[in-house]
Amino acid sequence: MRHPPRSVLLAAAGAVALVGSVVVPAVSAQGATPACTVEYAVTSQWDSGFQGSVKVTNNRSALSGWQLTFDFAGGQKVSQGWNAKWSQFGTTVTAAGEGWNGALGTGASVSAGFLASWSGSNPAPAVFKLNGTTCDVDPEPTTPPPSGGTPPALRVSGNKLVDADGTTRRLLGVNRSGGEFMCVQGYGIWDGPVDDAAIKAIADWKANAVRIPLNEECWLGLPDIKPEYGGAHYISAVKELVARVEAHGMTPVLELHWSYGQYTGNSAGCSDVHATCQKPMPDLRYSPSFWSSVASTFKDDEAAVFDLFNEPYPDRAASSAMDAWKCWRDGGTCPGISYEVAGMQDLVDSVRATGARNVVMAGGLAYSNDLSRWNAYKPSDPAGNLAAAYHVYNFNSCASETCWNSTLAPVAAHVPLVAGEIGENSCAHGFTDQVMKWFDDHDLSYLGWTWNTWDCSFGPSLISAYDGTPTAYGTGLRDHLRALHP
Repeated sequence: MRHPPRSVLLAAAGAVALVGSVVVPAVSAQGATPACTVEYAVTSQWDSGFQGSVKVTNNRSALSGWQLTFDFAGGQKVSQGWNAKWSQFGTTVTAAGEGWNGALGTGASVSAGFLASWSGSNPAPAVFKLNGTTCDVDPEPTTPPPSGGTPPALRVSGNKLVDADGTTRRLLGVNRSGGEFMCVQGYGIWDGPVDDAAIKAIADWKANAVRIPLNEECWLGLPDIKPEYGGAHYISAVKELVARVEAHGMTPVLELHWSYGQYTGNSAGCSDVHATCQKPMPDLRYSPSFWSSVASTFKDDEAAVFDLFNEPYPDRAASSAMDAWKCWRDGGTCPGISYEVAGMQDLVDSVRATGARNVVMAGGLAYSNDLSRWNAYKPSDPAGNLAAAYHVYNFNSCASETCWNSTLAPVAAHVPLVAGEIGENSCAHGFTDQVMKWFDDHDLSYLGWTWNTWDCSFGPSLISAYDGTPTAYGTGLRDHLRALHP
């Protein structure tokens, strides 16, 4: 699914005369030293705008990169900022360290300021989070204890996903976008909080799975990625999020979303060689290495599922469907694609070479919306744990029961079928209600796009706040999941 554009980096503003200061002081939880403290101040205010500042103190282990997030409750909008990279999606404001102040040692502080608009009221943010950890209340972060049970190890049995006892398991949940784009754009690792409270909010919708889009250049720590957001730091953040998802009894689905390789042909998302947009196919240079590393990291955790590549579209580059499907499976030199392609067979082989037996998912053509020849071209999996992935939105070609009956049902008769993304761009849920009913009737899995507080006009956003407050669109998925598992 497409992503909303990041806010333009907010330019440094000139000085504004100080006419008053309203400060929200740091308060520690029950006398304990919090993991971080934040002092928020309105240093100047006028009819339609104000100047604010934040001072962040890190009380835990040293951070090589920092990102502060908070939510405005009064409709305030940040317009400019300094001493940090400022951006805002919906109500959520993010301030991330610059290259010269990105490190934050134990006991160290950093201050940053901004200009913003307001109307009616200008309440101070209630909660601040540093790299996903709530400040002023949380002790040194640790992996939270399980609160929703442990997700089961999964395997494929016929056309079902089953646990160790052979009980059928459907993956029903959400996507948590951010890990695919924040790092490569230099803003951080996650878009919004991923602490225990934020993950619990997903579980409270009765979700049992969370799909986590990733970026191969960030995981591999390639030179174009800021060190604080790539390599070991990125991997550690992903492992921590997986642990939190599993601590709440939910299945993590790790997915390669953005990859390397320059493509400027039909339907190109960008002209950049780096992993800054959706490419038509994974690349042979880095994608197999990405999956070899991911599989090695999680091969002892068979509760984790691997989604090999987000939305292939070699059919937009090739002149024939046969060429496109051959490219999809076998990779190599593909029509219309300038870089060497890693086919789905290459990625399956990379995973299995590590000894990992985790379930792997492979999406079809047309941005995973076309599974018409999936059975004929499916890759070989020596572990026998292969599932088909499918994406559907109201604007897709295959978005009706007629198409689902003719193209999805034959695939679902042979392997597990997971709709890794479902959604609609109307900010309503009439279409997704139809999708969920068809998938329920066929005992299949689905995950809504996306658990992020983006403006719904940019694409389907399930929530308006990370406490789980749903949008009109999200209400449909939330209520449906709760009805399935009251």
